[in-house]
Amino acid sequence: MQVIRLEEEAFYTLLEKSIEYLESKRQDAPRKWIGETEAVAMLDGVSKSTLQRLRNNGDIGFTQPSRKIILYDRESINDYLEKHAKKPFK
Repeated sequence: MQVIRLEEEAFYTLLEKSIEYLESKRQDAPRKWIGETEAVAMLDGVSKSTLQRLRNNGDIGFTQPSRKIILYDRESINDYLEKHAKKPFK
């Protein structure tokens, strides 16, 4: 087995280039349907009951491909946030 040693600067350069490469290969468009964890994160940590209320009131879009799986529409969450955004005072 060979051991490869790098100077610290070379290591971080290699790491940065690797990250740039992986990001360039990643899909540009975010997924349309997201899970509960990501939806909660987008809504800044709302509770599961609040997420359910938003869903039941039709404030955010969702799909339920099976009984236990509920996916949320990323765009409808962004629209909901924009709709409730307050304009800054001037």
